[in-house]
Amino acid sequence: MSQSPILRRCVACKKLLDRKCLLKVTRDFQNGVVLSAGMGRSAYLCRNESCFEEALKRKRLQKALRCDIHSSVFNMLQKQLNTCIDSDTEA
Repeated sequence: MSQSPILRRCVACKKLLDRKCLLKVTRDFQNGVVLSAGMGRSAYLCRNESCFEEALKRKRLQKALRCDIHSSVFNMLQKQLNTCIDSDTEA
C-alpha cells in the first residue's frame, strides 16, 4: 500500500504541491522564525525565484506566520533557494 503525498499550499502562487517540493518557514515557539525545522505555525514556498519575489513584495510569509520576519531570515531563504535552483540545473 503506497502512501499518498502530503500536500501543502505555496503562500505566493497558491499551488498545492507535495511538501517535499516546498521550502518550509516556521514560527517556532522557542527559536523565532526558522527554516526547514521546528514546530509551530508554518508557511510553505515554492522553490522558484518568482514565488520568493512575490512573497517578499506582498509580505505573504509575514501574513501567514502572523509575525514580523527579520531580513536575515529572507537572506537565508534566498541562499537556500539559490542552492535548490543550482542543484536542479545540474541534474
